[in-house]
This record gives sequence, C-alpha cells and structure tokens, in this order.
Amino acid sequence: MSLSGQYPTVRLLGVDLFALTMSEVLNICIDHIAARRGLLIGVVNVAKIVNIRKDRELRAALGEADIVLADGAPIVWLSKMVGRPLPQRVAGIDIMFELLKEANNRSYGIYFLGAKRAVVEKVIHVVRRDYPGVRIAGYRDGYFSEQEEQSVAEEIRNSRADILFVAISPPRKEVFLGKWREFMDVPICHGVGGSFDVVAGVARRAPVWMQKCGLEWLYRLIQEPRRMWKRYLVTNTKFIMLCLGEVTRALLSRLFGSPPNVAVGGKAARAADARIEHRQNEPKKSAATAGHKR
Repeated sequence: MSLSGQYPTVRLLGVDLFALTMSEVLNICIDHIAARRGLLIGVVNVAKIVNIRKDRELRAALGEADIVLADGAPIVWLSKMVGRPLPQRVAGIDIMFELLKEANNRSYGIYFLGAKRAVVEKVIHVVRRDYPGVRIAGYRDGYFSEQEEQSVAEEIRNSRADILFVAISPPRKEVFLGKWREFMDVPICHGVGGSFDVVAGVARRAPVWMQKCGLEWLYRLIQEPRRMWKRYLVTNTKFIMLCLGEVTRALLSRLFGSPPNVAVGGKAARAADARIEHRQNEPKKSAATAGHKR
C-alpha cells in the first residue's frame, strides 16, 4: 500500500518521488518491522527514469512500491531547478548499509537474495564479521528460473526475515518483488541492484566526492569502458532532453500561473500512464481501422 497520502511527494519526470531524508526512511522501516507490516522500497536513478518510458513492465513494477526515492544526484538537482525540491539523495546502497547498522543493533533477521553464489557467500562472510548482531535468516544466489520462483519465495517466507535484500538486475528484481512480496511476508523488501558486489569487494564504489557531484556513472565508465560507454552515452543524452522539457514546463508554469506539478498520491501516476498508453494505442487502432475499410 502506497504511503503517498502520509508523506510529502513531488511528481518529477513522470514519477511520484517521496521527499524524505535518510533518517525519515529508516524510521519508517523500523516502524514497519515492529508492526510486521510490509514495505516495498523503490529507488530510481537516471537510467531507470529513462527506461520506464519504454518498459511498461518496469513501470508497472515500480508502481507497486510503497515509497519511491531519488537514487541519483541529478534527479535531486532537477527537483530544485523546477521548484519542487527533494531534501536529499537517498541511494539504494546507502539504505542497505543503514539497515545493516540497524539490524546489527536490533538483532533483525535479513535474507540475502541475488548475485552469483560466490559473491553472496562473500557478502554473508562480511556481514557476520562486521555486523555480528544481524541474524542471517538465509541467502541464495539470484540465478533461478521463473519456475523456481515459488520455491524461492517459500524459503524466504519460512525464514521469518525482517528484511529482504534483492540484488537482481531490473526489471526482474522489481517484477519478482511485485509478484511475491505479500506471499513472502517480509516487512522490508529492498532491491539493492549491484550492491552485493560492493560489499563483497568485487566492485568498488565511487569516492564520496564523485557521489556528491553525480559522477558515479563516470567512475563506472572508467572501470568498464567497453561495456558501459554506449549505455551511458544514450541514457545520459535522453535524460538531459527530458530535463530540458521538465525545466521548460516549470518556467511556463511560473509565467502563466499554472498549478504546480505536485503529486499527492498514486492516482496521478496511474492517470499519466493511462494517457501514455492511450496515445501509444491510437496509431495501432487507426491502422487497424484503415485496413478493415480497405
């Protein structure tokens, strides 16, 4: 169930983003664990903002999240430029580390799902060493078929975990969580992407100054230039174009006194998706009608 009616949100680039700080997010998580209420955390970065425009499955899965946060400095910068400021960037990997600290202090149980087997086993080793208060509810790699999903979900349910970290690439991560979250009955479900690689020491995170400057993409590009250059060139270019459109709309709104583009819940997002889908289907209907007439 979305919490958009309880906390401030702003609509930016077609997504309802929660205007929350890290400490506020942690307090929400602690409350949900205490009450054994489900909370699905969603985060969006530049790539996901771009991809949800063409990936209907990813967009629908993101819509299942109870809170959606800005995991990207450029998104926060844009929010300030258009007059709908987000208080700070709340990165998915930082949420994971903060929840590990809370779990260490409060003896929460965590289930770790995703990455290669050797990587997730290394993650468990690091957690046991650095966060001895954490109860390891269970773990397994992220390489399983759709037919195996139910058995994986059953294993997680039986673990009675308080927190589930899912290190699987989008959109499979979002789809799995949207499909099985209620059945698994875990209070906090959080997709952490490639964070297990960082914990295991397989990959390095960008220095703090690059994170603050929104240059994590550049750090990763330097690490994997052959694999990443085309992705970042295309994605970043599309994002810049989207930002120009958003800034233009904000300026016109100020000039002509249109209502601010502020979201108060999930209805705005669903209405926008319906309009997008209607526009996408119109040419198909026209073509079909023309063919029938002929």
